[in-house]
Amino acid sequence: PVPWAPKELSPPPAERNGWITFGSFNNTAKYHAEVFALWARVLNAVPGSRLILKWRTFNDAALKAVVREVFQGQGIAAERIELRGPSFHKEVLQQYADIDIALDPFPFTGGLTSCEALWMGVPVITWPQSRVVSRQTHALLHQIGLPECSVKDPDAFVRLAGDLAADPARLHELRQGLRARMQGSTLMDAVGFTRGLEHALIALYRQIDSG
Repeated sequence: PVPWAPKELSPPPAERNGWITFGSFNNTAKYHAEVFALWARVLNAVPGSRLILKWRTFNDAALKAVVREVFQGQGIAAERIELRGPSFHKEVLQQYADIDIALDPFPFTGGLTSCEALWMGVPVITWPQSRVVSRQTHALLHQIGLPECSVKDPDAFVRLAGDLAADPARLHELRQGLRARMQGSTLMDAVGFTRGLEHALIALYRQIDSG
């Protein structure tokens, strides 16, 4: 973790707001009509919920208008969508305090973005597919013992979002426990990773040398 990451985690924002806030801080290049359609289903399934999207391109008024129009076409009022532009990395991490549940795009899922969300205590729901770029968050969730947040189809994605939104105790538990899960996983075992890489390189060298 970077030294400017918040050391203390605030409770899930639903506890103070009275509504669930979904979010994604991924690159807008990962967004397309099918992603927004699925996320609109989530918002429709959780009455009163809101969605925060953050990326540097959201300082473009035309882009913001297009995104809001897409969601309005799915029955989501403009005031339920908040689009945030660029900020320093410290502020990006701090703004996870405004998110209850992160939604992962597809087929190009989050990588570092998902790591940061999890480090800030925000569970990420992902729908992995066949390619490596579609399975980054899936792999992270399995490493920290949270495979249930990786779903098999869009219906399961919507269902899990609704289940988590309806379980404030679970969200609070995850908020306080995800960082420890990461610290205890192979994701943050630098020595173990290095040893594994060394063994793999030695095995590859021997294979080449013998062939």
